[in-house]
Amino acid sequence: MPFLKALTIAGSDSSGGAGIQADLKTFAALGIYGTSAITAVTAQNAHRIDALTCLPVSLVISQIRSVLSDIGIESVKTGMLGNPDIIQGVASSLSRYPGIPLVVDPVMAATSGSALLEEGSLEALRHRLLPLARIITPNLPEAEALVGSRLRDESDCIRAVREIHAMGPGWVVLKGGHRQEVVAGPAGNRQVVDLVYDGSELQRVSGPYLEGGPKRGTGCTLSAAIAAFLAKGRSELEAVREARKYLSRSWRFSGESGQAGDPLHHFHAFWPKSGGE
Repeated sequence: MPFLKALTIAGSDSSGGAGIQADLKTFAALGIYGTSAITAVTAQNAHRIDALTCLPVSLVISQIRSVLSDIGIESVKTGMLGNPDIIQGVASSLSRYPGIPLVVDPVMAATSGSALLEEGSLEALRHRLLPLARIITPNLPEAEALVGSRLRDESDCIRAVREIHAMGPGWVVLKGGHRQEVVAGPAGNRQVVDLVYDGSELQRVSGPYLEGGPKRGTGCTLSAAIAAFLAKGRSELEAVREARKYLSRSWRFSGESGQAGDPLHHFHAFWPKSGGE
């Protein structure tokens, strides 16, 4: 039986917690053969980004074309794209393959707060890439940047998903991780609630709120998992729901690495966080 395959277009994280590394781990854990096109190389750890260099757009485009012209990809996801030229190059390359579902994670900043998107990139993102997306997965700050206003309550968030949908993507998933003051479950049973909008119906996909503070790579992992389930032929809503479950389990079994937080355990189903036998 041939492998199901997916492509991630994103930056490299030297610490392995986010970016290309998190995407490829997610693909592998979910039974998908992962391929990649690297947009940037970073020197980073759990505390900060020490160095970042975007690759030449011609090299990014060459990686994408090399994969798509030969491998046979079932889905694509984008993460950190870095600058307007790369966004436009990625959009131009992917526009030749309209049948492959695209998941866009509009990465703008690292968990540490370091900016990952150069000035002028938002317009390219809105007008070139979003119209190609099957699903876009912004967090609250990214949604605010896309619509150009603060999102203070539930009604603001609902307005935002509709405005982002009007930019062209088929589905909008406004992630709930930053929205704890906006949407919270009853005491002792707090929920992370994603707002999911397909242009006609607004739905909510929830998962347990897990203690422990912010973790790096959650957005990368969620979007990669959505792409993996789309590659398996799941519907958009099913893919979002299954991806949320996978992220929750990866968070729950996270292990220690470095001095600032525990990374997600992408392979929790295969070996325990202690390393096993």
